[in-house]
Amino acid sequence: MSLEPGAPAATGTVPLCVPDIGGNEWAYVKECLDTNWVSSVGAFVERFEAGLAGYVGSEHAVATSSGTAALHIALLVAGVEPDDEVLVPALSFIAPANAVRYCQAWPVFVDVEPDYWQMDVNKVERFLDEQCDASSDGPFNRASGRRVKAVLPVHALGHPVDMGPILELAKRHNLTVIEDATESLGATYRGHMAGHIGDIAAFSFNGNKLITTGGGGMIVTDKLEWADRARYLTTQAKDDAVEYVHDEIGYNYRLTNIQAAMGCAQLESIADRLAAKRATAEAYHSGLAGLDGITLPREATWASSAWWLYTILVNKAAFGQDSRELLRSLAAAGVQSRPLWQPLNRSRAHDGSQTDERRVAERLHRDALSLPSSVGLTSGEQERVIDAIKRVGAITARGSGEALSQGD
Repeated sequence: MSLEPGAPAATGTVPLCVPDIGGNEWAYVKECLDTNWVSSVGAFVERFEAGLAGYVGSEHAVATSSGTAALHIALLVAGVEPDDEVLVPALSFIAPANAVRYCQAWPVFVDVEPDYWQMDVNKVERFLDEQCDASSDGPFNRASGRRVKAVLPVHALGHPVDMGPILELAKRHNLTVIEDATESLGATYRGHMAGHIGDIAAFSFNGNKLITTGGGGMIVTDKLEWADRARYLTTQAKDDAVEYVHDEIGYNYRLTNIQAAMGCAQLESIADRLAAKRATAEAYHSGLAGLDGITLPREATWASSAWWLYTILVNKAAFGQDSRELLRSLAAAGVQSRPLWQPLNRSRAHDGSQTDERRVAERLHRDALSLPSSVGLTSGEQERVIDAIKRVGAITARGSGEALSQGD
């Protein structure tokens, strides 16, 4: 079996996180095919935009070809310019940092906090207050001389960032707040939907997300001018659609009608999907509680997590294996898992970007392991994951070196 997290799981394996398709997807996609509305124009695109905006509570939504495209355009319409800086968590999928560089701006990596593994607001505050100079145009980083334009909190793994202090800091320092909610559709912060807390936000509908269009994303904002600008930029910046006049560089970032049709169907069952994610989290909580060397994820009292990927921390001294050894043991038992991302400050792709201490990000990268979390994960599959982890712990505790096999 391949250990590659993005590879298809072998037959008989419990996959990490795969699409769940069981509603009107076939009917809606067939309608697109029957009517020839298959490209980036069609009723389902507008319907999906309206449905997602309504669900999140946003005034406007613009569908895009990917979550990364949504981030890129969100940064542009928020006014991020070449040589600006954007604060980004050190532990995240690489997309937000890449999107900042697409704008010819620079990410500044901030460590995450140890409780919920989200952007550390105290370190954001320390950077802005102690390492920047205030000006009417926003703070300027003393080390680089660049303007800090925005903060980009990433609601990682389904759990929201503590947004209240982020918003206060943004107001105090004249910063734009761009939410990366690509992993956290359906999560809430103090009763507010993730993605409808800052100035603008991006969602993703990749195949492993809560709802999927196969690929795709969405920009949401309450600012009509920004939404109009986003729609303009994502459709090649057409100034005259008849004569094909383009006064500036645009992007081919629109979602297709076929993909939007699938998204409409998936959105119809979002409450059930979130309930399934929570049920899996509760099963893991119960089944893995008290296991030596395994730290379970927490949910803040002020949050409701979407539980995108249930992620544990593995302490080798107490459990007997580290996270990568457990990954291999689970693979041998027919269970797919994956570690968290390399801290972005260590990415050679982002050499030259500033970073401060990142002790928590480094520890999480070393110790974290995400477990199967598909919407359609059955109770039997949940038990299989739990039992496999317990067997590894029991074997290493005995020091027997006994091998795990799928038939054990």
